[in-house]
This record gives sequence, C-alpha cells and structure tokens, in this order.
Amino acid sequence: MNILGISAFYHDAAAALVADGEIVAAAQEERFSRKKHDESFPLSAIRYCLAAGGVSSGQKLDAVIFYDKPITKFARLMETYFSVAPRGLRSFLLATPQWIKRKLWIPLHIEDGLDQLGVTARATLFAEHHESHAAGAFYPSPFPRAAVLVMDGVGEWATTSIGVGEENRLTLAHELRFPHSLGLLYSAFTYFAGFKINSGEYKLMGLAPYGQPRFVQTIYEHLLDLKDDGSFRLNMAYFDYLSGLKMTGRKFAGLFGGPPRQPESAITEREMDIAASIQVVTEEIVLRMARQAKKITGMDKLCLSGGVALNCVANGRLLREHIFDDIYIQPASGDAGGALGAALLAWHQVYNQPRQADGERDRMKGAYLGPEFTDQDITAWLEAKGYPGKKLADDQWAGALAALLAEEKVVGLFQGRMEFGPRALGNRSIIGDARSPTMQSVMNLKIKYRESFRPFAPSCLEERGGEYFDIDRPSPYMLIVADVRENRRLKANDEAATADFSAMINQIRSDIPAVTHVDYSARIQTVSPESNRRYYNLIKEFDRLTGCGVIINTSFNVRGEPIVCTPEDAYRCFMRTGMDYLALGSFLLKKEEQPPFADDANWRQHYQLD
Repeated sequence: MNILGISAFYHDAAAALVADGEIVAAAQEERFSRKKHDESFPLSAIRYCLAAGGVSSGQKLDAVIFYDKPITKFARLMETYFSVAPRGLRSFLLATPQWIKRKLWIPLHIEDGLDQLGVTARATLFAEHHESHAAGAFYPSPFPRAAVLVMDGVGEWATTSIGVGEENRLTLAHELRFPHSLGLLYSAFTYFAGFKINSGEYKLMGLAPYGQPRFVQTIYEHLLDLKDDGSFRLNMAYFDYLSGLKMTGRKFAGLFGGPPRQPESAITEREMDIAASIQVVTEEIVLRMARQAKKITGMDKLCLSGGVALNCVANGRLLREHIFDDIYIQPASGDAGGALGAALLAWHQVYNQPRQADGERDRMKGAYLGPEFTDQDITAWLEAKGYPGKKLADDQWAGALAALLAEEKVVGLFQGRMEFGPRALGNRSIIGDARSPTMQSVMNLKIKYRESFRPFAPSCLEERGGEYFDIDRPSPYMLIVADVRENRRLKANDEAATADFSAMINQIRSDIPAVTHVDYSARIQTVSPESNRRYYNLIKEFDRLTGCGVIINTSFNVRGEPIVCTPEDAYRCFMRTGMDYLALGSFLLKKEEQPPFADDANWRQHYQLD
C-alpha cells in the first residue's frame, strides 16, 4: 500500500511516501525549486518521492493525504477577522483572495498535480494539523507508548496539543487554542528583534546567551497570564497579528524601549536581553506543559513535534529536568514534517495497520530520505561540465577528508541521500576542524555569509559524546543543546569583551572552540555507524589523526539559500564561497584546480535573507 503525504500553501511545502508502513522518501519542495521555505504545491518533491518508491506513470496510489484541514482553517481566519472588524481590513483584503483562488481548492490541486505526474489515488484524505505533527513524532519513535506534545504557531485552531500514542493508535485530548500560542509569542519576539518570522527563530535562540533576561518579569506582568499547567492567555492588546500585518503593536514597543530593530541593522544589548528573556519564558512554559502531559497521561516517555520542538535549548532543558525518562523529537518538526506525519497517520490510524517499536531505534532512517546521486551520476556530470576531480577509493575517502580537516581546510560534503528537515546531518554539510579558534568566524563570514554571532554544531562520535558534552544519550538529529564538559572549558574574559560584540563572540571557551557557544553550550549531533557509516568513519579518522572525536557540521548552503540538493547546487555553492574542497560522492575537487567560474555577479540578490 502506497500512501503519499503532502504539506503545502503555508510554508515549507513537502511530500513523503510511506509504502506498507515503511518511510520510503521525504523531501521539501525548496530543495528542488531553490526558493527558501517554498510554500507552493510540492510537485517536484512528489515526483521524487514517487520515483524513489517505484511508483510509475499509470499506477494508482492507495491514498494521498493532506496535512491539515483547509476549510476549518479558513473558518478560523474568517471568524478572527469578524471578531476584530473593522480593524484588519487590509489584512483581510490581502489574505482572502489567496484563499479563494488557491487554498480552498486543495483537492483540485492534488488531483491536477497527480495528473501531471500520470498517477491517480484511490482516496484523498485530510488530517488535522496537530494530528499530522503528533503522528510524525510518535509513529517513527522507538517508544511503544508515549505522551505526545505538539507546540507550534497555529494549526486549524490548536496551538498546543497533548495526547497519547499507544501501539498504532494516537489520541489528542487536550489543547490550547488560537490566538494564545507559544509559537506565535516566540515569533513576535523574533520579529521585534529584527529577524524574519518562520525562519529567524533559531537566530533569536542563538542570540539569547549573549544577553541578560531582564525583561522576564515584564513579559509575565504584561504579555501573558501563565498557569501552573502550562496553559496561558496572551494579552492581545500588545500584539498585532489578529488584525494587522505585523506581529507586535505600539504598546509592545513601549514595553521594550522603542520600535522593533530594523533587519540587518546593528544588534544592540536590548535585542540580546530580549532574546534571553523570551527564551527563559519559553523554557518555563515548555516545562509546565511537559509536566501537565506527564500528569494527564502517566507515561514515562514523551514525543515532541511542531515548530517549537525545534527550540533545541528548551529540549535540552526538558531532558535535564527529568520529567520524562526519555524524549523523542521529530527531526522535521515544522510544517514539512506534517507531510510525513499525515502519511503515517493514514497507514496506522485510518487503515489500522500495526506498528513496530523496539524501544531503542527510531524508523526515520537517520532522516536520510531525500535524493541520492551515484558515482556514475557524478562522473557523467563532471565529464559533461569539464570539472576536474580526483576519485578516492572507498578505503581512502575518510582518511583523505580527515587529513584536510586536520589542516584546517573547509570541505563541502555531498554524499548519500539528502536529509529531510532543517538540519544537515553529514550528507549535505560543510565541515571543518572544531579545534580551530578561527573556524567559526571564517565559516560565518566567508562561507555562509551570515551573522557572526551564530554558533555551529558539533558532529561527534556517538560513543564519545559524554567525553565532550554533558549528555548521557544519543542526539542524532541535532535537536538537543547540552553544555561542554567542565574539564574542556577555558576561562573567557567576557568582561573585557562586553563593549565589543565581535570580541565576545571570538573568545576561546574550550578545546573545541569552533562549536562552543558563548554560554559553553553546543547543539549536538552524535553519529553512529548504524545511522551514517561513511560520515562516522570520517570522524573516526579525524579522531585517529588528532585525538579529537568532534568536527564542525553546518548545512551546505549560504544564507537565504536552501540546502543543496544536486551536484550542480553543491558545485555552485562551493565556487561562490571560501570552501577549500568539495567532496562530491567519491570525488574530491580542489578549489584551486577548478576552471574560472562564470557566475552572476549579483547572485546573492536572488536569495531572500532569512
């Protein structure tokens, strides 16, 4: 039985294929269109998924399922506009035509899209938004039974949901409803700090350790009424997302000393302190919600999804509080993951098919669910383009790349299947030496072309994670922040650097400084032979050469660009940046040996800065 899941028309459109309960393929549309957070109908992603599953033209899918219920969402939108009228007229006039022309006709879009690909479906289904998120977290998890907590901006009406997964059944029984939303609260502060909503929230999280949480009491006193069970009500007098085109209003600005920061302007102490404050509040709400989920369900395991579940600092705090014995977080917790969750929901809940969970390993296949290019594909492409590269034997590959990293070279790593979700996990990554005191600034400014304060993640041998970080379990999806071990820390002179933001950023804080954040934390990816043997062997060779079982891993893209998908994407990014080498499958390309690259001088303008 082939079930296709689809998310589209809001942000991060994606497709996923589940065949007889197995996750066969999943990918975001942005990787094919090269438009960051592409929301359009994911025709290219669907085409890939069908090809990966061997579904050819003329065949019939057993079901296609959309990840939310657009009619219910439209009703919520209209009810909201009517409740605030006559305010909100401009927003109403902008949004309503989009719904009438496109978003209310999703069954027709699906039928038309499948028709273009030459396939049909026996059934077209619609899941609730939080059902899709919950299914995407619970069904692939290793837990036979668990509490489920979904937190995001808003689905149809729900903004937070608590439920239970047991074997193949999933029930959501408790919810917080729009407009009272933790995701929208965090996005409001993201907007106010000058970052892009639905994209820049991770920047706000990364900025938080530089500030002091001096606005926490202000937030509690004026913006929300928080209850012991984690539920809350927002004071909507301070927010503008019900009736306007902005997240915050004048009263909000009055609380925080002036208007929102202008995007791309200098970051001040105010923004740092705002980020620190909302992070503290967010963590407190997450903890209270988790305790309530524990109280309601009595479960000792927890599954998380929704956009808030990508706040890996809060996830780390949740683990340290030991409310649950273990937690599992869907690696594609945003809307893209809703496509996968919807497909799994159809398989288990609609068609009542059994589920297997061994209590140890999940069913996400390391999130390596996207397109793959063989050495034959790459050979043909290199020859057609005339790009020189050296082919490495399988037993040479890891050692050669490890030696380059040890020389502080920056390598673009393109191998295997592309990752599903927002994190690059070793198959579409840029990698470097975590021991280098200059690597963070080099990668941020000369390769990623992004803000210098943003930290990089470590990829660590799974069996050695506890030697470097205060963590006692695997973290394969880069979704947990933990502290660098005390014995690896170096005292930083932050007092001398407080007058200079860049000086604070560049302080050396540990013996792996390139992946140690200002507060001695790190967003960790542990790598095992089972999850990604080739990447594991590379880190193992680096460990053999240097005695360090940790390297830098950041996504293979520049700011505003989706993660690379094809060899063409990888080569273009390689040539546009300060990367030294490109590992393209088994081929190693050296920057200095490449022919002059004819490129658009204004190429950066094609990417909207996130």
